[in-house]
Amino acid sequence: MIGGLRILGALVLVLTSCSCSILKKDKSASGSQVRTGPNTDYKSPSYARPALTNPNITLPSNFSKKVGISHSRGNTTQPYIAMTFDDGPHPANTPRLLDMLRQRNIKATFYVIGQNVKMYPEITRRIVAEGHEIGNHTYTHRKLTILSDSEVRGEMSKTRDAIVAATGVQPRTMRPPYGALLQRQREMIMNEYGYPTIMWSVDPQDWQRPGVSVVRDRILSNTRNGAFVLAHDLHAPTVDAMPSTLDGLLGKGFKFVTVSQLLAMSEKSQ
Repeated sequence: MIGGLRILGALVLVLTSCSCSILKKDKSASGSQVRTGPNTDYKSPSYARPALTNPNITLPSNFSKKVGISHSRGNTTQPYIAMTFDDGPHPANTPRLLDMLRQRNIKATFYVIGQNVKMYPEITRRIVAEGHEIGNHTYTHRKLTILSDSEVRGEMSKTRDAIVAATGVQPRTMRPPYGALLQRQREMIMNEYGYPTIMWSVDPQDWQRPGVSVVRDRILSNTRNGAFVLAHDLHAPTVDAMPSTLDGLLGKGFKFVTVSQLLAMSEKSQ
C-alpha cells in the first residue's frame, strides 16, 4: 500500500511538472513577438510554359498622320499580326487573358471602354505595365454615327482622360463600337486627336458565343500576314479559346506585334 502511494505521488509530480511546462509554452506562444524560421518547403507557383512562345520583338511603334485615316490590316508581306481585344477591361476575364499572353510573350492591343477603365484602373495599369498597347474604344460604347460632333468628342476625350489617369500613357489609335464611324467623323478624330481608325480583317464573331472551338477555328482559318484580329475579353468563352488559338497561330509561324507597330511598319513600306 505504501509502495502504491509512492508511485501515485510520483505520477502526480510528473503530471504537475508537465502541466507547468505546457502552460509556460502556451504563455510564450501567445505573445506578440514569436519568431519563426524560413519555410524552406514552400515553392512559389510557376506558370506552365507552352511549347511555342513569341520571339522578343523590338520594332518601332511611332507613326505619323501620313499613315492614313483608317485601317483594317497592316501593309506587310511578313508574318506579323496584331491581336486586338475590345470592350474591357473585365475584372475576371482580362487578368486571365493577361496571364495567357504573358506565358507566350505576346503583346496585344486592348481597345478599352472608358467607363470600365474608371472601374478597374488597376487592371488597365497592368495591361500597360506588361507591354501591351491601349486604344480608345469610347466611354459608353455608343454607336458614334448617331451622335453629334460634340458628343463624339466627349466619348473620345473622357476615355483618353481615364486612360491617362490610370496609366500615364496616351492612347494612339481608336476603334469605333460596332465598327460604325462616318468618313467625316474619322477625319475629324484623326485631325483633332491624331487617332487612326482601326477596324479588323479577322472577325470570329465571338460576341455570338459560338463556342470555344469555333472561335479558334475561325481565327486560325482566316488570319493572314498583317491581320488585325478582333476578339473581346468581355466574354469568358473567348478567353477560354485563346490558349489553343494563340498556340495555333504561333505554330503557323505568325509573330505578334501591337497595332502601332504594324502601322509603323506599313508607313515605312509606303
